[in-house]
Amino acid sequence: MESIAARIARLRPTRHFGTVTEIRGGLVRVSGLNTHASIGDRICFSSTGIYGEILSLGGQLAEVLPESRPEGLSIGVEAELIFAPRLAPCDAWIGRVIDPFGQPLDGRPLLSGATQRRYDAPAPDAITRKRLGPRLDTGMVLFDTLLPVVRGQRLGLFAGSGVGKSTLLAKFARGIEAEVAVIALVGERGRELREFVESVLGPEGMARSVVIAATSDQSPLLRRRCLWAAMTVAEHFRDQNRQVLFLADSITRFAEAHREIALCAGEGASDRGFPPSTAHLIMSLVERAGPGPEGSGDITAIFSVLVAGADMDEPVADILRGVLDGHVVLDRSIAERGRFPAVDVLRSVSRALPQAANAEENRLISQARKALGAYAESELMIKAGLYAAGSDPDLDAAVRLFPALDAVVTENSKDGCVDSFRKLAAAMNQQRSI
Repeated sequence: MESIAARIARLRPTRHFGTVTEIRGGLVRVSGLNTHASIGDRICFSSTGIYGEILSLGGQLAEVLPESRPEGLSIGVEAELIFAPRLAPCDAWIGRVIDPFGQPLDGRPLLSGATQRRYDAPAPDAITRKRLGPRLDTGMVLFDTLLPVVRGQRLGLFAGSGVGKSTLLAKFARGIEAEVAVIALVGERGRELREFVESVLGPEGMARSVVIAATSDQSPLLRRRCLWAAMTVAEHFRDQNRQVLFLADSITRFAEAHREIALCAGEGASDRGFPPSTAHLIMSLVERAGPGPEGSGDITAIFSVLVAGADMDEPVADILRGVLDGHVVLDRSIAERGRFPAVDVLRSVSRALPQAANAEENRLISQARKALGAYAESELMIKAGLYAAGSDPDLDAAVRLFPALDAVVTENSKDGCVDSFRKLAAAMNQQRSI
């Protein structure tokens, strides 16, 4: 019944048609629709099956960016106005893989909900939002202790390619406490989608997940809409008073897709080729996540950011750091020596601390970070054989503790944060036992 109601809601008593008058520079100009069309509406070029999105309106013409290559389009082709698309999520979407328009990608029928939702919904009113919630079990010692995740928190996962980012995201999807996980795969390689769903995420992760995917060969319109669609689905479950885990891989590809679209629309490039609208686009998306209004659930969000050459000052990374509640940095040199997750603990921070831990736990976290910092400052000297034991008591302790601390941050935890802090305390006690 939900699917029938959704289809009836989409029916319109009238249909509006225009005509292609010009095709130039990747844009198609359509006449006859300006009195009915709005920015963001979709167009179907009837005889070709090609769809597009309206980027600008002026005079008698609407400028449309096709969602696929415009082969077959010609002057005079009929263009039907479809209006702005909407999504109607429901519980039947859990465990499924869908595209940015809510169509199934796994070959099985998919029901739609009764209520259609906008892709560009505003963030909850700031004054009505709850505060960050309690600490969440993640299944990993590192994120249960040194870098805690709390309900409604928004974290950035900053990483280059090939350092274990997707594997870590899958661990979050399986391990973090949540009722529903919504995963956006933006611009992924097509061959990796099934591998991620079946092997990396696995049946355990898929049992509570909705995966929205737009592969790298698809139009920038679909790649940008993928993240909007995922956030819309997450908001649906949040408004049902559920706790939602939102994973985005990656917001960099989302920004790159927007750059392509904005340049086609005539917006000038500024910071490293990204148009000025990029900052607002990212911040408005991120603000939709986080604690919900009173009486609703929360969206705990992790946004992955691709940083080439570990450049944390590149535009997308720089924009995100200012609006997130913490960031996790994956380091290639750590991955190359075989330690996973390859998190650089000293460059990572969770703004949930110190509130997320009690006094004893904060003391343990402080001691562990101090030891790791002391070792990092003198690592080259230690490896070169220039370190002389006994010259610095703090460094002596750090050298003794480092192997145990480096090992414990890779461990999983089946019994929650209490067990994770027990393991961290055992690693810190190595100093006394040596």
